[in-house]
Order: sequence, then structure tokens, then C-alpha cells
Amino acid sequence: MIPNLNRYKEKWNVKSDDIIKPGLAAIEEALVRVGHPENGLQVVHLAGTNGKGSTLTFLESLAKEHGLRVGKFMSPCIVDVHDQIQVEGQAITGAEMDQLFQQMQAAGLSEKLTDFELLTVAAFLHFAASDVDIALIEAGMGGLLDSTNVVTPIVSIIPSIALEHTKFLGNTIESITHHKAGIIKPYKPVIIGDLPQEAKDIIYKEAREKQSAVLELNQQFSVGQEKDGETYEYDKQSFHLSKLTRTMKGAHQANNMALAITAFLEVATALNIKVIKSALQKGVKEATILGRFEEILPHVILDGAHNPASVEKLIETIKSEFPDEQIALVIGILEDKDVPQILQLFEQISDHFYFVDFNNSRAMGAQKMLELSGAPYKEVLVDYASFLQHQSERKLRTIVTGSLYLLTEVRNRLKSI
Repeated sequence: MIPNLNRYKEKWNVKSDDIIKPGLAAIEEALVRVGHPENGLQVVHLAGTNGKGSTLTFLESLAKEHGLRVGKFMSPCIVDVHDQIQVEGQAITGAEMDQLFQQMQAAGLSEKLTDFELLTVAAFLHFAASDVDIALIEAGMGGLLDSTNVVTPIVSIIPSIALEHTKFLGNTIESITHHKAGIIKPYKPVIIGDLPQEAKDIIYKEAREKQSAVLELNQQFSVGQEKDGETYEYDKQSFHLSKLTRTMKGAHQANNMALAITAFLEVATALNIKVIKSALQKGVKEATILGRFEEILPHVILDGAHNPASVEKLIETIKSEFPDEQIALVIGILEDKDVPQILQLFEQISDHFYFVDFNNSRAMGAQKMLELSGAPYKEVLVDYASFLQHQSERKLRTIVTGSLYLLTEVRNRLKSI
């Protein structure tokens, strides 16, 4: 359930299904009814298991520093439905959402779409009305059959591929890559991160069939380290950039930064934008994202690691940032994730686990998580807000992790106290 979406559905009598229905037929029909707002947009399309949100955030910041008006569509939400659709970093307002729902109701979209499809249409309409220079569109799930896959982008980005959403995407890297590679469009380049070889094989085959260039991390472009910051190299454009200093923590964010810079250089070429190196440096430094190693209270970190691949990246960052500190973990995860494997990975860095319930129909119960855990010290937290405040006051390093829906709930709860 997308927080606060029902408010607009009920107000404007627009019905949609709170389920996942992979496929493009419904949204293609809907976009015909509203006049194809997506066709007038300059788009960067992102799909992948992890890194989409961070790469998008870097890219948004780079574009902003070059004076571009940026729209972005992300999922899931951080606070509620409004922040999934943003222009120039500002969440869509209630009045703007009312206008969109009135328009969609008049176009006869009620009972024809899922919630996410409806929101995708709303995003395209809002970006078209807002006259954005570039729209950054994040796939909701997979890519091939995701409702966002109706755009023809300047460039596509696939930061990473690992097992996820296996019920819908299949339980092998190959089947999941088939879905992610579905966002590659004819003659449009695709930028890829550090992917498993079996995933790269499929992406290169798909790209050859569509005559699309593949721009691969550590092949056509790379990131390095010097005393005064990181460096970036792009062989295709003989482009070199130095003195890059990130605010977003973790070695994996260097890769996401490189993906974003490469994408921006491709966008700049397509839109005839002059690239300013100082603006790229500032854009990298200014990029921040909620829920990615976010310090919500002193000594209390929020991070939305919700699958084994992202958990491994979080563990690397924790070891790097807090090498000598005892770590407590507060965890809530959706039931369709690989919870046993996630817990086993986290046991590498902590003996103290605290499990919480949160408001999502797909959430695994805290008691069930506790029973799956092999940690020597574990308990179910009822009042996690008081616990986190207490941990902060005692200067005890605590990581709240798992579902992004949990992070949203925790952030809202702590800010209301």
C-alpha cells in the first residue's frame, strides 16, 4: 500500500488495484487516453536490484548543478505518495495531485490500472505539465513488464543485478536479467555496473540485437582514488575528472557515482549541454539520499538494505566507518525477501538483534524473525522509538535496516516525538 494514495483515489472516485500485475497493455491504453505525456519527455530510465535510488540521486544533483529542471519518479516512497513524484527536488503538492486525479478520472482510468500504474501515469502527466528538461524514471520492479517501460530514454542504467522478487521475475540471475535488460531500447546506450558474468552475457546479447552500445563500469569508464579525492575516467569521450568528494558513504557509492556521471555525459551530448567540471564536482558532493546510511539521531543510522546483495554492501560500509564499535541492529523486513540469508549475513557484524513489526501487509512478523535468527542476544521491540532514543543518548551505535517502508515509519515516528 502506498501511503496517502487512497486519499486521492477516494476523493476523485478513481479505483485501482493494490496488487502487482506485470505487463504493459493496461498502461499503454491509459496513456492513449491521456494524450501520451511520456512522448514529450527526455528520459533516463533506471532498473536494477540495488543502486537505482543512489545513482538517480547523483544524476539529479549533477543535472541540477548544470541548471536543468529535473523531474524524478521513484519507488517506494520515503514519507508518502507525494515524494515519489518530484520536480526540482520538491515533492508534488496536494493541489497538483488533485489536478492529476481529476484529469485521470475524466479520462476514464478508474478500474483500469494498478496503484503503481496509476502513479506512473500521474508522474508522466506532472512532468509534462511542469516542462522538465530531464525526467529520471526508476522502474518499480524488473523492467521488461514494468509500467515505466513505455519510455524511449536517452540512456538506460542498470547498476546491479541480484536475486529479488523471484515470485515475479524468476529465481535465477538469468531470468531476472532478462527482465532488467527489457529497458534497453534500440540504438540507445545502456550503462551497467559491476554485474555477474551471466547477467553481462544476457545484456550484451540484448544490446547487440537492438544495436545499442553497452557502457560498462571498469571498461569504458572507471573510478579511482587519489590523495585529494576520487577520480573518474570516460574513455569514449576522453574525459577525466578529479577531486571528487562524496557525501554518500560506502565504496559501492563510488560505482553509483561513476554510473551517474557517465549517464550525465551522455545526456549532455544528446541535449547539447556544456559540461562544467566544477558543477560535476559540486553535484557529487551535494548528492544525499534519505535511507542510505542516514544518521537520523546521533549514533543511530537508517539504511534500507533489504536483500543479501545490499546487506553485503551495508556490512562493508559499517566495517569501514565503525571498525571498532559494537553494533546493535534493529530490523524489519518484508516476508518475500530472503530473510534467513539476510539475518545470517548481519550476524557477521553483530550479536545484538532487535526485531520490530511495522505497518505493511507484506511485513514478516517480528516474532517470526526472532525465531529465524541465530543471534545470541535477540528480542522483539514493542516501543522502538524509545529504544532508539535511549541508544542515541548512551552513544551506542545502532543500525535500523531492512524494508524502506520500516525506515519511513521510523523516521516519521521519531520526528513526531
